This record gives sequence, structure tokens and C-alpha cells, in this order.
Amino acid sequence: MPDGFVELIDTSNAFFADLAQNNTRSWFEPRKAQYIAEIRKPAELLGEILAEDIAHLTGKPHDPKLFRIYRDVRFSKDKTPYNAHLHLMWSRGAATAPVWFFGSAPDYLTVGMGLVGLQGPALARFRTFIDSRGDTLKAAMGGAAQSAGAAISDWGPAPLKNVPKPYDPDHPHADLLKRKALAISAPLAAGWRETGVVPAVQSTLKALFPVWRLIDAEFS
Repeated sequence: MPDGFVELIDTSNAFFADLAQNNTRSWFEPRKAQYIAEIRKPAELLGEILAEDIAHLTGKPHDPKLFRIYRDVRFSKDKTPYNAHLHLMWSRGAATAPVWFFGSAPDYLTVGMGLVGLQGPALARFRTFIDSRGDTLKAAMGGAAQSAGAAISDWGPAPLKNVPKPYDPDHPHADLLKRKALAISAPLAAGWRETGVVPAVQSTLKALFPVWRLIDAEFS
């Protein structure tokens, strides 16, 4: 049977579709209470429930985070004040540990995982990992693509234009070496309206787990 979070997806998508067309404080403020009651609070509950599922799957506790609807516009040319999407993330606190995420908007519904914020020694470590275990990683990603339709996400900073030194420009994993973050995402498992959002997310998490396990072994 479907769970109550199917209604959350439908309600939030309708709300965010309207917000995208009216992204102003004057539109949002009269509807803020609706956002809190019908979207934010149910989403926080979803985050807590899935944190338990992720801990069970991975054997490691993860803390949920619901991203704020308010945009940080200080360094952005886009000054619209609100995010017209619902994003959740689960992490363990360690800067280099892989995170899980869930995204819902009128034009997408995804589950994913990956490494974010790679800088300095962590980025160098990532490149060494790609150089030495790129074949294994790509095999795991290929399995997730086959089972769940997973693909590399554009989440995070833009890749470099060139392969960084000292790696060969013709390196077999040049595409990954150029990245300063690595995330893969898959559409929410089909039939989620019938099974419920939580079981569908669980199914997609399991499909992505072999990739998470490989990365977590290197970066935790």
C-alpha cells in the first residue's frame, strides 16, 4: 500500500511549481505556514525514517538533513530567494565520507550518493583512488546503471577541462580524474505510487549500495 509520503511528493511538487513561477517573498510569506505543515514537517519525518534504513543497510549511523527553502544569494547572480525543490541528505559528519541524498521537484525524483567537497589532500586521494581502482568503480557504477538506471550526476562543482597532472591526458578514466566531486543518482524505483515512497527509496538505495561500499572503504 502507498504511504503518506506519496502525498508529500504530490503536494510539494504542486507547491514548488507555483513557487518557480512566483519566486518572491510576497508570494511565499502568506503560504509559509502551508509549506511548514504540509512539506517541511513531513519531509523531516521522511528523513528520520530513511536515516534508520540507511544505517541498517550500511551498518553505519547517518544523520538526516533537510535543505532550507531559503537560497543563499550572497555570491549568486540569481537573486530569487527560494529553492523550488525538496532536497534531503544523510551524512556521517566526516568530511570525506560519502553521503546519500534524495531530490524531488516537478521535473525530477531521484535518489543518489557520492563524495562532495573534495579539496586539497582529499581531492588528491580521490585521484589516486580513480587511478588505481577506476576499473572496479566503473564496474560497480555499471551494475547500478543496469539495475536502477543510475548515472553520474552533475551535482557539485564543474569538472576540470583537462586531466590534472601528473596523470596522462589519455588516462582510461580521464572523465573521472577531471572531477572535483563524484555523485551518482537514479530515478526513484518505478511503482512508487503503489508501493509507497519509503519502499521505493529502499529499493534504489540497495541498487546504489555496491558503489557506496567501494567508495566508503576508501574514504571513511
